[in-house]
Amino acid sequence: MAEAAEHDTIGDSAYRNIRKDIIFGQLRPSEKLRLEPLRKRYNVSVTTLREILNRLTSDGLVVAEGQKGFEVASVSDANLWEVAELRLLVEGHAVSRSFEKGDLDWESQVVAAHHKLRRLEDRMIAGDMSAREDWKKADWGFHRALITGCGSETLMDLHEQLFDKYLRYQMLTLAFRGENAAREHLQLLEAAFARDAGKAKEILSVHILGGVEYIINSRKKA
Repeated sequence: MAEAAEHDTIGDSAYRNIRKDIIFGQLRPSEKLRLEPLRKRYNVSVTTLREILNRLTSDGLVVAEGQKGFEVASVSDANLWEVAELRLLVEGHAVSRSFEKGDLDWESQVVAAHHKLRRLEDRMIAGDMSAREDWKKADWGFHRALITGCGSETLMDLHEQLFDKYLRYQMLTLAFRGENAAREHLQLLEAAFARDAGKAKEILSVHILGGVEYIINSRKKA
């Protein structure tokens, strides 16, 4: 979900586009990734495409099948729980550091990110599901803003990887918890103002693990 850098190469851009299409469900779980159709779709060479797919394999979003090629990583309830628990550990630690170190500029960034997210949540709650992709980008932006004061690029990179894997499950099921999620986001904003990391971790636990249960229930009903 990170914004593309100005100096990105064609390969970098294709990597981001393929990654995005996996996360947002344009490329489905266990789908075979055939090189020639992908080459045309993303306008890159086969050599570059292989490099991208190997990179996505390292990210855990693609599986290499030896001589058979590549396919999109499958999904499972067990994997979702593992991703959620790891995300909770990483985000909770990053939030603690961010609340300790964040300055007024950080606070302003958090407020702006929450305002954008709340507007999109209101649209979703009103039934405008066309806003779902923008909503999830804003959701990522808010959680990202909460940890930007942590002072660790390693933590932020790890958080991005875990958030994207969690997000993939949400997009596959169109999981939106409505007012519950919106209320928890507001509580996180309030905890940030109070610099109350303990409270924020409690809310994150409810928010992330509650999201897992909602996603799994949505998958069962599908």
